[in-house]
Amino acid sequence: MISETMDIEVAYATLEEQLILKQSIAVDATIETALLESGLLERFPDIDLSVNKVGVFGKLCKLNTGLRPGDRIEVYRKLVADPKEARRKRASESK
Repeated sequence: MISETMDIEVAYATLEEQLILKQSIAVDATIETALLESGLLERFPDIDLSVNKVGVFGKLCKLNTGLRPGDRIEVYRKLVADPKEARRKRASESK
């Protein structure tokens, strides 16, 4: 029996590298299933799905969220700098 599949993307970025993986998964796959099958967690062992937030096209989602064809799963990491503080610093430097 052939199961139906759909194409999605999995995205993750570090300070040194940005990675977008194209992947075919089962149509009933969840975000967690897709991440496990993608190999991303082996490539970046610092990703902890109990800590890192995930989303689809910038919208936060739970790991058990179903996917649609063409979705891009994004794994987020903690910010290195506070965005508000960085803007303040740039504004004060430009004056």
